[in-house]
Amino acid sequence: MFEIATHLALILIATAFLAGFVDSIAGGGGLLSVPALLLCGVSPLQALATNKLQGMVGSGTAFANYLHAGQVRPRDQLGMAAMSLCAGAAGSLVASHLPADLLRVIMPPILIAIALFFALKPGLDDHPRPARIGAMAFTFGVVPVIAGYDGFFGPGTGSFFMLAFVLLAGSGVLKATAETKMLNFASNIGSFAVFAAQGHMLWAVGLGMAAAQMAGATLGSRLAMRIGARLIKPLLVVTSTGMALRLLWQVWG
Repeated sequence: MFEIATHLALILIATAFLAGFVDSIAGGGGLLSVPALLLCGVSPLQALATNKLQGMVGSGTAFANYLHAGQVRPRDQLGMAAMSLCAGAAGSLVASHLPADLLRVIMPPILIAIALFFALKPGLDDHPRPARIGAMAFTFGVVPVIAGYDGFFGPGTGSFFMLAFVLLAGSGVLKATAETKMLNFASNIGSFAVFAAQGHMLWAVGLGMAAAQMAGATLGSRLAMRIGARLIKPLLVVTSTGMALRLLWQVWG
């Protein structure tokens, strides 16, 4: 059984707190926690699996906070959440058999594009706007693609969901942040179930990181609801750019 030294476990727990904070607002926490696990000598599949355990707790905590504040209506998203759960599980099944090198190559330009969009696009605020596609098209066309990616690879899922809600579903930035958490939580559940059943989970360190994720997600989601788009947009730009640079370094560094 793989064991992590105590000082490395403490570093992972601290990283999970920061990842939970960032992920609850702008997405991208996985690009902090997954590399940290890999640097501790964890295998790629164990890193993805353990990250899903703590990420599931973090996204669930953020979703609960947004729900308690009335920022999201679960009944309106039950179909999307079910699709997200199934697609997340399917993505993790694929990840068990295929390398993620291709995604590491194509992800940086996509993330940079997201950062530029939120940095330069005027009028992105907390007010809703007309939807460009219907709920059925969003549920069966957009959700499975993003959730499947989450199960397969992961980093940037929250940013992709948020961008889809803002651009296609017509949500304001704060509402999109809240809606994203329910779907991200669902995809994490599906992915977690697959990895746990396959025996790739590092339970002890994963549960420690999950507790830290919960604390970070609570702080982050409360700040997001208090400040709104004025906090979410800059952090989304920073995290998307950081994720892109990190992936570029992985591929060409």
